[in-house]
Amino acid sequence: CKFTCHPECRSLIRLDCSQQEGSSRDRPSPESTLTLTFSQNVCKPVEETQRPPTLQEIKQKIDSYNTREKNCLGMKLSEDGTYTGFIKVHLKLRRPVTVPAGIRPQSIYDAIKEVNLAATTDKRTSFYLPLDAIKQLHISSTTTVSEVIQGLLKKFMVVDNPQKFALFKRIHKDGQVLFQKLSIADRPLYLRLLAGPDTEVLSFVLKENETGEVEWDAFSIPELQNFLTILEKEEQDKIQQVQKKYDKFRQKLEEALRESQGKPG
Repeated sequence: CKFTCHPECRSLIRLDCSQQEGSSRDRPSPESTLTLTFSQNVCKPVEETQRPPTLQEIKQKIDSYNTREKNCLGMKLSEDGTYTGFIKVHLKLRRPVTVPAGIRPQSIYDAIKEVNLAATTDKRTSFYLPLDAIKQLHISSTTTVSEVIQGLLKKFMVVDNPQKFALFKRIHKDGQVLFQKLSIADRPLYLRLLAGPDTEVLSFVLKENETGEVEWDAFSIPELQNFLTILEKEEQDKIQQVQKKYDKFRQKLEEALRESQGKPG
């Protein structure tokens, strides 16, 4: 029937193609028409819809989780059935982020008063966040992936559009490390609870929201200019490295030639 849908909706689709005209041999199957597009870093297994756990099941999982947690970062269950806990997010951003220029880091007072330091200036600059830095967040079971991303950007005073970023879960399967992009409506703390406290089993990674092609239209003119400036600097650094390499190579050749002068052969 040539039905097409978004990858996030695939597990929700139920098709009945039995009444379609024509031979089934000439018609592509629903499975063949729902082809997923993967990035090189993403594994997207189809997940079956599961019923939500009961309060008693959640309590049992939390008790089991806390007995295995060794860093005093256990989860706490509330009377209304929600619970709070900690997750760690690894930052693996390959491109620079945009932040306010000349702004001091956010203090505890600013965080309590919810002061938006980024709104105090129109000046912007770009820089690379430390590769594979780890940020620990205290969140609730109702906190979504979208809110986690926004919270991380706020902590680092990043003013880029949150849609430029995505949260992935990193899992180990069959001796391989796989990344699966999470939906913005997923609940990271629930995934942490199911997997347990071992970060080797499950960990969270913030990366660029790769869609195959870079959507340059999503960037502002100052951001694009900053990218060009950074690329030019990287190009000059690379040129200097190559020049130093061959200058040293030339020096060694000249030394070898001087040493060989006057020697037979």
